Amino acid sequence: MTHIDEVLGPDDDTVTFFQPRAMAFVTMLWVVAAVWITSLGLFTLLRLAAGDTPTAGDLVLYIELALIVPVVVTALILLTVWNRLGWLHSSMRGLDFAATGRRPVHIPWAGIGEVALRYRGPFTELLITPVDDDFAEPLHGTGRPPRTRRRNGQVVYLVDVGLMSPAPEVLLAELHRRLPAKV
Repeated sequence: MTHIDEVLGPDDDTVTFFQPRAMAFVTMLWVVAAVWITSLGLFTLLRLAAGDTPTAGDLVLYIELALIVPVVVTALILLTVWNRLGWLHSSMRGLDFAATGRRPVHIPWAGIGEVALRYRGPFTELLITPVDDDFAEPLHGTGRPPRTRRRNGQVVYLVDVGLMSPAPEVLLAELHRRLPAKV
């Protein structure tokens, strides 16, 4: 399969898409905060239903917890995945990509059957369907195996691109430039 990767010319047209850490932190912060504040609200309602009225000191403690816990939890999560946020390289040779915390994969352009985006906003995912499983070459690296799903009997690779810079629309335009009939 190396003949597919042979390039007759310069390899300087690589476009890199990556997840900025600040955007990942802010997005994780509002998600963690929403879950945590909802949990605190339900806990307070449960206490009220049980007949235990929270005091003013309890309410101050809940407000403090609502402000501090999401920031600390988000910082710990981001420190855990600091160098393993998702990325994608589009070059003359094909696509190299890795989802957050996953090992990278290389697929040459001739081996890509279809690409599509699903979901919106920060939860946008890129679905990459190879023509055949043999075209997808897992690369060496740290992390868990690549994110895959079975769709219509084929393996589909998933990459979280909602927070990537440049935006998913730019990524789709780049893929359309490389694969006009498959996007």
